[in-house]
Formats: sequence, C-alpha cells, structure tokens
Amino acid sequence: MDHRISKLADILVNYSVGVKPGDKVAIRGDVVALPLLREALRHTLRAGGLPVMIIDSDGFNEILLREATDEQLQWVTPLEKVMNEEMDCIIFARAADNTRILNGVDPQKQATLQTAQRPYREMRMDRSAAGKLRWTLTQFPCAAYAQEADMSLREYENFVYGATFADTDDPVKHWMDIHATQQKLVDWLKGKDQVEVKGPNVDLKLSVKARTFINSSGHRNMPSGEIYTGPIENSVNGWVRFTYPAVRDGREVEGVEFKFEEGKIVSAKAKKNEAYLLSQLASDEGASYLGEFAIGTNYGIQRFTKNILFDEKIAGTFHMAVGAGYPDTGSKNRSAVHWDFICDMRDDSEIWVDGELFYKNGEFKV
Repeated sequence: MDHRISKLADILVNYSVGVKPGDKVAIRGDVVALPLLREALRHTLRAGGLPVMIIDSDGFNEILLREATDEQLQWVTPLEKVMNEEMDCIIFARAADNTRILNGVDPQKQATLQTAQRPYREMRMDRSAAGKLRWTLTQFPCAAYAQEADMSLREYENFVYGATFADTDDPVKHWMDIHATQQKLVDWLKGKDQVEVKGPNVDLKLSVKARTFINSSGHRNMPSGEIYTGPIENSVNGWVRFTYPAVRDGREVEGVEFKFEEGKIVSAKAKKNEAYLLSQLASDEGASYLGEFAIGTNYGIQRFTKNILFDEKIAGTFHMAVGAGYPDTGSKNRSAVHWDFICDMRDDSEIWVDGELFYKNGEFKV
C-alpha cells in the first residue's frame, strides 16, 4: 500500500476532526475509496473512537435516480438522521468509477432527492456551527478523477498527496502555518462592511457587516486554503462571469454569468448546460441567493482539475456559492443547493473593503 494513504487517513482522523476516546465517528465514502476508508478506520480505533462504516457508490445513486418514484426519492433512510444527529465526527472520502455517471439523469429527480435530504444537511451544518459535530471531506486519488484532471493516475496521486501534505514528514505543521497566515487576513476583515470586487470578469458590491470570515485550514476540507463568509443575503448587486467550468452531479456547466439585484440572481446564463443551471437555481427560494463568498489562498494548487474541493482553493481566484450558507459565518440563507462557481482574479482585478485595497491581481495587499 502507498504509505501516503495511511498518512492522509492519519491527518483526517487526528488533525481534521481530532478524534478523541469515546467519540462516535462515521467514516463514509465511495467503494472506490476503500483503501483510504480502511486506514481511516484503523486510525480511528487507535485514537479511541467508536467507528461506523458507511459505503456508498455512484452506481447505487444512478439506479435510485433512474428507477425510484418521487415518493421513493422523498423517503430518506433513518440512518441519515442518526449520522447527522448523533455522530461526533464524520469523515467523507470522495471517489468514483465514472464522474459523469449521473449525466443523463433527470435533473428534476435530482432536485427532488436534494430537497428530501435538505433537513439533514441543515442539521449537520447547525450542529457543526454549534461545535457539536466535527466533519471533514477529502478526495481519494482514483482513475476517474485523474482523467477529469487530464493527468495519469500516478501524477494525480502526487497532486492529491502533495496538496494535502500527506507526502511530508509533518503535515500538521504545514496546516498550522497556513492557519496562522490566513488568521491575519481574517483578523483584518473583522468588523468590516462593504466589499467591492472589480475586474474584467466581475463588478460586484456586497456587504459582510456583522458576518464572520472563517479560516479554512484543513479541518472541514482536506486539502484547504481559503477564507470565506456568508454575505448579507440582500446586499449583492452587480454581475460576474465565471472563468472556470462548474461541475455538479456529473454535469459540466460552462460560461456561467450571473446578474444580481438586491441579493437575488435576476439573470443567469451559460454556454453549456444552461437548462441544468436554471433548474438548480429554481430548486427553492434560497438557491438564487448567495450563501458563500470566498477567496482561495492555496498557492500550492495552481492547476484546474474539475474538482471543486481543489479548484476553489486556487490562489488568485475567488468563488461564490449559490444556495445554503454556513451558519457559523452568520449566513441565514437556506437551500437544498450549495454550488460553488470560480472566477480568476490574477489579471487587472481588485477587491476593495471599506474603501481600502485588500487584494490585487491574485495577491493580498494588507
């Protein structure tokens, strides 16, 4: 076995969620990620945790979405309630045999399933914000995601383990150093109000008054490297043209442009898969408002891989998520959707905060 798999599992268990003796720990992931899931189980037991293994498969989801009636889609297993209400820690590991397996599925069925699962997602976010649940999400390097990234499997493995520092002797030190750097930015932003984002692809104004910026340094996401908040819901005005494709549920949506008025998306278009984009924005009232505004800070991730876990962290970009916001930022936006879109800021672009230049051409100026 590649020793970096065990090192990544160690990071997840002992740093990202910090398993303590007696903690109830759900370890959940695709069957393709079994090597990582097994090592996460091993490290959880060594840390004194009480593990529960949950094995998923995109193949299972495809059958469900193709065969189930609306009534069946609206029924959610009680195990979801147990996992999100009773666990102390949840470790998610993404992987797939085929990243586009859901590409031909009816988007309305996907929306029905997402709506049914919404209460459990909100339960997880609320418990997390209250400090009652620690969760993390990572990516197991597999062939399907390597193909998406236009890499060989070996090259993609090196990319993933490099981004998570699982290839170093002391990964926790690296993440603590990143935390310290980002904390200076978060401290500077505390108490600020007006944010203006300007560039060839964006002209936006929004308020973050009384909202909290989160220092994301390898706990909820592994890898991480971003600072994010939930903007005041009705404060967003202007337009943005996202420079990277957005991939969701097996569909790649490209050339996305939004126009905002008083927080709401009043115009949305895309060059590819526009119908799917519009279907997601129409899922519920909150889906057409922003739940997150964030800036990527990870200078070790410079390559776009069609995987939002990595791509949203690219230094020199900002991203916004439509739909559900994180309660610990102060966001009040609720939705069955949380979908991130990324915009490059490395060319003639600026972010101003309360009239001070905060960010220019991909670099912080404070």
